[in-house]
Amino acid sequence: MKARKSEDLRKLNDADLSMNLKDSQETLTNLRFKKTLGELENTAYLATLRRDIARINTIIGERQRSK
Repeated sequence: MKARKSEDLRKLNDADLSMNLKDSQETLTNLRFKKTLGELENTAYLATLRRDIARINTIIGERQRSK
C-alpha cells in the first residue's frame, strides 16, 4: 500500500481524519502481531503505516492549534 500524501489528508474533515487514524492504528497493531508470528511478508509496510499515522496526528494537531 502506498503512503498517503499530506495534501490528500488535509482535504478530509476532522471526523474522517479521526476515523483514518483509528483504522491505521488498528492495522498497525494487527501487522505487529503478524510480524511477531512470522506471517508478515512486507515488513516495509509497517514503516509506511507509522509515517501515515504521524502525518494524521500532525494535521490534527495543526487544526487544534489554529482554533
